[in-house]
Amino acid sequence: MARSEPGFTVIRGGRLADPGSRRAGPADVLIEDGVIRAVGAGLAAPEGARAIAAQGMLLHPGLVNAHTHGHGGLARGQGDKWTLELLLAAAPWIGGNRALADKKLTTQIAAAEMVLKGCTAAYDLYYEFPLPTREGMDAAAEAYAEVGMRAVVAPMVADRTMYEAIPGLHDALPADLQAAVEKLRLAPHERTLAAISEVLRNWRWDAQDIRTAVAPTIPHHCSDAFMCGCARLAREHGVGLHSHVGESKVQALTGIRRYGKTLLAHMDGLGLLGPDFTAAHAIWLDDDDLKRVRDAGGSLAHNPGSNMRLGNGLFRLRRALDLGVNVGIGTDGANCSDNQNMYEAMRYASMVSKVQTPDPRLWASVEEVYRAATEGSARALGFRDIGAIAPGMKADIVFLDLESVNWIPHNWTVNQMVHAEDGTSVRHVMIGGGFVVRDRRLLTLDLAKLAREAEAARERLEALNAGMRELFARLEPVVASFCPALAAQPYHVRRYLCDAPGP
Repeated sequence: MARSEPGFTVIRGGRLADPGSRRAGPADVLIEDGVIRAVGAGLAAPEGARAIAAQGMLLHPGLVNAHTHGHGGLARGQGDKWTLELLLAAAPWIGGNRALADKKLTTQIAAAEMVLKGCTAAYDLYYEFPLPTREGMDAAAEAYAEVGMRAVVAPMVADRTMYEAIPGLHDALPADLQAAVEKLRLAPHERTLAAISEVLRNWRWDAQDIRTAVAPTIPHHCSDAFMCGCARLAREHGVGLHSHVGESKVQALTGIRRYGKTLLAHMDGLGLLGPDFTAAHAIWLDDDDLKRVRDAGGSLAHNPGSNMRLGNGLFRLRRALDLGVNVGIGTDGANCSDNQNMYEAMRYASMVSKVQTPDPRLWASVEEVYRAATEGSARALGFRDIGAIAPGMKADIVFLDLESVNWIPHNWTVNQMVHAEDGTSVRHVMIGGGFVVRDRRLLTLDLAKLAREAEAARERLEALNAGMRELFARLEPVVASFCPALAAQPYHVRRYLCDAPGP
């Protein structure tokens, strides 16, 4: 679990990634009780300190995933050519009928992949149907604790189904499908708020740096009373508030139709924005929206992999940074972006910034992308002591093998980490001064056993959810026709690659 290794440890002979230097220079790292005390060449260490040789290795702070979904682990690879709305329509099929053990297992899959690929903390918006439960959220937290990661686990909640939330979608369904989706109605918001309160009041994982938050999933999937209730609970308990805002053009257009203003402007009007607020995706936010997040001290979670995978459009990283918004980087869930690889997410973030204009002066730099995936994401999670290798920070350190082909030759450290690294160079991963990955082997979990359990769960859930798969097959053509037609309507910003240049 994410707990500090007691005593002194000194890492000697490694090279330390530094966005201020073109090529990483040699540095030792002195750690006491899981916290970094000093960084520099030739550090003295107390007698009896554990020494770790890092010659031929590059050290960088553990990457921090600003947005993922642990419940997506068991649903990896279920769909192609799915928009966001098709993914939501498929959710009862790909995520239904899970036992408590499945809820832990799915999160273990996600956490194991993250830590093996250099990620040491994550913001997990975790979904349980029909209501979040203390036992289910405990199962997700236990998965992170056993793997050894830090995390923020937020019950992801709504009180409207997609069919109620998107204007006209329910009416577009034939009568038999209208009757079918009405059976998927969610609990009244009072019941869900009571369930969230039960989770928050009984949370027992803070000492292990596994915190909780509240995640009203998508603004128009939540009544105003429900969103305000979520914000009230978050503030009463001093935890974060995280929502998908402007992820798809369907969402953006729905906001204007439902509220007469952007989704973000509506949330701001309700008083939801603040320093602990994170807007995930944020593709369809305009400049006024970005300034609202900045002025509130909030954050954005940029998920370039799923943004492209689901055809949602291109986030303006350069503009957000120029306006002074804190931006973190996330993978999104394995049910919609297929992996939990933060190196890939950094590479995508860099590439997406570059295809939006031919002027390289308007591209995000690799240093900015790297900082977003470390310090920016850590801030979004509410952690102030991770995301850097520096005195006072927790010793969450990734060791990359410089003899890996990704580093032959080693010219520009941060550039190669963003553009060349893919996770195959990860040799060791340390969290709190203790190894959770050593010589490419996960020490905290038996992957072979995990694979057997996942395959057994897949087979069982496939049978249990056969009816929901059939329902999705009937819903798919309607959703696949209605939602793109809605998205074809004009909006005051443009975020598709094929769109003409615009604001």
